[in-house]
Amino acid sequence: MNWTEFAFAAVTSAIGAIGGLGGAVLLVPLLVLTGTSARAAAPLGLVSVAAGSSAAGARQLGNGLVNHRIGIATELFASAGAVTGAVASGLASDRVLKFVLAGVAFAAGVLGARRKGIRNQPDPNLTSHDVGEHVGSLSGVYQLDAGFVPYQARRFRSGAALFGLSGVIAGLAGASGGFVKTPASSEVMHVPVRVAAATTTFTIGVTSAAGLIVFALQRRLDLAACAAVCAGSIIGATAGAAFQSRLAPPQVRRFLSVALVVVAIVLVVRA
Repeated sequence: MNWTEFAFAAVTSAIGAIGGLGGAVLLVPLLVLTGTSARAAAPLGLVSVAAGSSAAGARQLGNGLVNHRIGIATELFASAGAVTGAVASGLASDRVLKFVLAGVAFAAGVLGARRKGIRNQPDPNLTSHDVGEHVGSLSGVYQLDAGFVPYQARRFRSGAALFGLSGVIAGLAGASGGFVKTPASSEVMHVPVRVAAATTTFTIGVTSAAGLIVFALQRRLDLAACAAVCAGSIIGATAGAAFQSRLAPPQVRRFLSVALVVVAIVLVVRA
């Protein structure tokens, strides 16, 4: 087993699970900076995302944080974008793509950091029996400390467009697009950040699988490296999901903002 790839995957998947980023947005730059070619790193990034999503999803489902309807509705656009991006990955300029990714990450981080407090407040009339998604609508209730918070997704068309962009990014760069999905859900669609992060973590595995099919057909998967990354990602994502459940929404949002700015800086340096 390649222990460097294992360790990188474990750390980045833990960070990704906390913020709903998908660890690949950090893993891919790290691999490239340590000598892996961008062409080889992109598939490993998607393997990390798929494994991390599967590991973290079970805990977040149990906490009633994942909204399947929001996830599936937006994932249709993300998966279509991922296939398009993977097919076009050999045509894009690495330098231009890095700067585009850095700009999106930085903007998302600043936008999330500017908002203070909690947008969705607890409703005293709700109980633990109300926790979960509402069947047939893009809404639900989640538990926040001792209270229960209702929410309703808004501006779906704008959010769907950004999810399509996140899929293209995932296919092109192997970065999962989670750093676009979570801010899009939280800041554009007004989904609570903990629900947004959990739903993104749960669904980005589907986006990654769509891109991985293309990479497999292109024979770009190193099975030994994939195994190391997969093992590390499962361990890291499990730990990250457990830690996220203990954080208040403003803490998750601040963590996400800092991580996005770091991602932007890494991408610029990498360019």
